[in-house]
Amino acid sequence: MAFPASADPTPVTPTSAAARPGTDLDMRHGKLPLLHAPLRTPEDAPDWAAEHRHALRGLVTEHGALLVRGLGLRDADQAGAVFQHLTADLMTEREAFAPRSTRAPGVHSSTPWPANQLMCMHHELSYTHAPPGLLLLACLTPPRTGGATALADASAVLGTLPPRLVRRFEEEGWLLTRTYHDEIGASWEEAFGTGDTDAVEDYCRTHAIDFRWQPDGSLRTRQHRRAVVRHPVTGRRCWFNQIAFLNEWTMPPEVREYLVDLYGPDGLPFTTRFGNGDPIGEDVVQLINTVYERHTVREPWRAGDLMLVDNVRTAHDREPFEPPRDVVVAMAEPLPPSVCAPALEESAR
Repeated sequence: MAFPASADPTPVTPTSAAARPGTDLDMRHGKLPLLHAPLRTPEDAPDWAAEHRHALRGLVTEHGALLVRGLGLRDADQAGAVFQHLTADLMTEREAFAPRSTRAPGVHSSTPWPANQLMCMHHELSYTHAPPGLLLLACLTPPRTGGATALADASAVLGTLPPRLVRRFEEEGWLLTRTYHDEIGASWEEAFGTGDTDAVEDYCRTHAIDFRWQPDGSLRTRQHRRAVVRHPVTGRRCWFNQIAFLNEWTMPPEVREYLVDLYGPDGLPFTTRFGNGDPIGEDVVQLINTVYERHTVREPWRAGDLMLVDNVRTAHDREPFEPPRDVVVAMAEPLPPSVCAPALEESAR
């Protein structure tokens, strides 16, 4: 398990050397590992992160995620300085399904999503050719209520899903289809970071994305990806995808009906299918989300919190909330394509 499974509700003393960055590690049953790092001033946070980088990264490898409390992070520049001390490999996002704003170099806003709706469990950018291996999040302004970034152990989820379903996804992979509309989600220019159609086509060919330009100028893509991968460090098999999150049945019913009426069933902004192209039924999506919930831990955000998430081993969501909420994020350490190689080869058109 990525998260403490002991029924003992009291804090435990970490046993590994990596778990001792000169402060207290709090591990409780059903809770996210929480490291208390009281500093004299928030200005000390970047230096503290640099000093304890290896210990913090060791804890993330050991547990799948870590929440650090007491750093007092107050703005995106300060959060970015901490992020850069924890990893030297911040990424530029490509293929976003909703546009983010850049808050500092390598630091982005959270994905725009209605505050009253749950953003279901997923692994960030798991449909891309080289997804981030590490996520870094900082809470600058906590929500009035709700809004936790909840986490789920991807290995435990894999072990709980029906073996027959896992076997099919493992053999076939999963298929993401997207149609980039200007009115909903990221436009193709925003998603690919360019308005040059030749550059978009080159990107698609390089990253195993099948594409077609539509008569109205919109772009339709599809890509096969693996649903189960081995962790690049531990070798642990993990359920790693966005099959449920990006499926049409995860949308509120009225939204799905509206989009189908507007664009047709083949023109939805995004949906997922089995690797052979068969539709994924609502029952499968509900089953996956139910299993995620069984393995979910959550801790309400507090102002200044830092969270590190192993993006392969740990899925995350965003719970409904009462605004305001300002959580910034950085994606880092792209996985080698060999880890998440396409399940099936696609020929770009």
